[in-house]
Amino acid sequence: MTNTYPQRVRENILPLSVAGTLPEAFKEWYFTEQTEDHEQPVEQCQLCNQEELRYHFEIRNKLTKRVLWVGSQCILKFKLAVFEGARELDARAAKRKLDGLMAKMRLESCVKALETVAAKESNEILKNALKFYRTNKYLTPRFAFVVFWRLKANNIDHSPSFFKVSLKKDKYKRDLAQMEVDRVHVIWPALSSSQRQIAMKYGHTAPPDALKI
Repeated sequence: MTNTYPQRVRENILPLSVAGTLPEAFKEWYFTEQTEDHEQPVEQCQLCNQEELRYHFEIRNKLTKRVLWVGSQCILKFKLAVFEGARELDARAAKRKLDGLMAKMRLESCVKALETVAAKESNEILKNALKFYRTNKYLTPRFAFVVFWRLKANNIDHSPSFFKVSLKKDKYKRDLAQMEVDRVHVIWPALSSSQRQIAMKYGHTAPPDALKI
């Protein structure tokens, strides 16, 4: 079989590196903190040639200054350097950082899509919910219902866990207590375990399938 996976990686990275072997070449590369969300899975990893990537992460060679746009899995698989400030992260911390950056891009994409929907529908409640989220970095129970409802209605790829729901204020707790149970089920996946206990204390029940909204 020609052009095998290791061969593709070798052909893509060695000409841009000083070292002549893969293990040594990998040591020259690091993640630059630059990311790009292409909105659709239409890109390719410039290291392993994997197709249908949505998220790109830029890596740079510290000696040659050449760059490649790759998938996060290649950074982790080949143990390319990931930093937090001046400190190089271990494998677990590097994965946590890359996962966090990807979640942030997905959240920003959700918010952007919702802003488009809000403008198209002239939905003032949704506009207010998004403005509130931008300011406070969390949603109230009532705002969370509107956001998740419109995300689902418009087939926007999302996970409720992207958004934080706050119950810190008594008003938010009262709103949760007074919500119809089907609406509580919509926001259930975004609630923490302690928030779910509060909801059940108010008489709400867990949805039959807690993984869906």
